[in-house]
Amino acid sequence: MMPEGAYFETRLARREADLLSAQRLRYRVFVEELGADGDLVDHENRLERDAFDPVVDHLVLVDRRRPESDLEHVVGVYRLLPGDRIGGNDRFYCDGEYDLSPLRRSGRRVLELGRSCMAPDFRGGSGMFLLWSALAEYVLDRQVEVLFGVASFHGIDAGLLAQPLSWLYSHHLAPEGMRPRARPEGYQRMDLVPEARLDRRAAMAGMPPLIKAYLRLGGVVGEGAFLDHAFNTTDVFLMVDTAAMSARHRRFYEARGLTE
Repeated sequence: MMPEGAYFETRLARREADLLSAQRLRYRVFVEELGADGDLVDHENRLERDAFDPVVDHLVLVDRRRPESDLEHVVGVYRLLPGDRIGGNDRFYCDGEYDLSPLRRSGRRVLELGRSCMAPDFRGGSGMFLLWSALAEYVLDRQVEVLFGVASFHGIDAGLLAQPLSWLYSHHLAPEGMRPRARPEGYQRMDLVPEARLDRRAAMAGMPPLIKAYLRLGGVVGEGAFLDHAFNTTDVFLMVDTAAMSARHRRFYEARGLTE
């Protein structure tokens, strides 16, 4: 029996079928599973798309056992927007939710990550590791210094997320000089529970796996969460500065090929 990984291929989307299949996967995850919507979502064809799709790189995980004609061959995706592609009036996706002035002033080489998702049948297997390994090559090729993006909790009831949001605020807040702040139209304070009443076990139990993964890499969060009503999510700004990683975090990153 061939190992599961033998059927996978990672690549940047190189033809229309790759992009459409990625948008179909995003529709299944973000719209059908999580209840998202948006102005450019194509419900008739089951495609989740937006204005950033033409300008970003789409890193896809392909299952070669699935025919491209069905638009089901992409089973994992990361959307990548390098900072050197932003100029003039262009903006990052995160600009819609956070004031990124601190990042822009830093002069660091940055990469925005977004729309990360896996098909349900492939979660917890080797697929995510392969996708992260491909992301590693992308990061190294471009000498990226800072990874950032928004990561989401399902739902917009901050009271139900009080423990994890407060834990992030108390233990993983970004340095002030590099700390984007949520925009006022969606701002949700994160310090909802006094530090003396924080429960680490409850906080971690309510933390999405992707956020926990970034925290293990030394990730830090911005000021305030953002309530995204269109996607039915509570978003937090997450940033990983490779230069500031502790030795333990760097070993974790190196094991996945994400640093030199």
